[in-house]
Amino acid sequence: MRSERALWAVPLISFMGEKIGSFVELGCARIVDTVGGLGNTLLGKPFRPLTSSSKNTAGATAPGPSFTDRALAMLGKFGPLVVVALVLWWFYAGEQRFGSGRQQTTLGWLWSAWNSENDFEHGPMFPLIIVGLIYHRYARLKGAVGNANFLGLLVVLIGAVLYAAAYRTLQPRVAVGALPILLWGSALYLWGWAVARMLFLPLFFFWLAIPLPSFQQATTHLQLMATSFAHHGASLFGVETLVQGNMISSADGAWEPLEIAKGCSGIRSLMALLMISGAWACIAEMALWKRAVLFLSAIPLAILGNSLRVVSIFVIAEYGNAEWARTTWHDWSGLLLFYPISLMLLLCIHSLLEGGLPWEKSGARKVHRVVVTRSVAADVNSSNTPEA
Repeated sequence: MRSERALWAVPLISFMGEKIGSFVELGCARIVDTVGGLGNTLLGKPFRPLTSSSKNTAGATAPGPSFTDRALAMLGKFGPLVVVALVLWWFYAGEQRFGSGRQQTTLGWLWSAWNSENDFEHGPMFPLIIVGLIYHRYARLKGAVGNANFLGLLVVLIGAVLYAAAYRTLQPRVAVGALPILLWGSALYLWGWAVARMLFLPLFFFWLAIPLPSFQQATTHLQLMATSFAHHGASLFGVETLVQGNMISSADGAWEPLEIAKGCSGIRSLMALLMISGAWACIAEMALWKRAVLFLSAIPLAILGNSLRVVSIFVIAEYGNAEWARTTWHDWSGLLLFYPISLMLLLCIHSLLEGGLPWEKSGARKVHRVVVTRSVAADVNSSNTPEA
């Protein structure tokens, strides 16, 4: 009796297995359609769903490509990109080679190097800015996708050699510097020269995020420069000061001596302004040499803006509250004085390079009104002239 029941159960199990298999295949096909549609949308190309059917010339409904064919097509399209992403992720976020005890990955070391001691507290903003720069060119990137350029493999090889040298010599900065080279070479190989050309500035903008070994010598020169500017600038406002090294004191002892410390040298403001001017130059629609001038103009603007900030501290200490000047105003003057002045001057330089004024719209069309008048007498004579 039990054997007869088991025989009756065989067709039922076979039927259920067939339905479950069809359901799983349909679900996988829909997953492929979703991922493929998203990928083709990003690439700006038409997409034919796997689960849809098509009609042949006779009007009959024919099934679309099989799941295996569609999966292989997607693998051929997105496989190289996935492989590149996994390889870079392993060497930069998986392999522990740098830092104390060689327990830090490359990106882990970079994250720890973005600190106040290296004057790179603004470092975490770089990835967000790079994503924004690429998104700014997203529409043009979609239309510029072309055939593979095998010169990209040569660029990738150069980046790999730099990473290998950094790996052997324990130089994490060199390894981080090789990352834009690897990414740009991969883009050149996968999507062609047009895409690589538009990604060049956004990707190599990441070099500004690499902390240099030491700013001590540059900081010392900036401290002395800021001290000299503060001394002479304060005298323009009637504030007599005495200079001893990087210490500035009041000539009549009205306030306690103030030190132009490392934080007042302007090195942090300089690096932050270089980041802003670099991003500005990437999106500016002008010649390459003009972009370079716009980017490098951040150096004198940062020195000028920091000098005005330090001068304002001594002026407020002389004519106002010295304690408030050395504490509250010292902490907030960068945000309230340095950046507004520096950004306004940067806007003026941009406008001069474009050949216009900041408040004028570039490329605005001028409308000229032309009034055409006709003589009434001429119209009357022409109407009274008999026809031939």
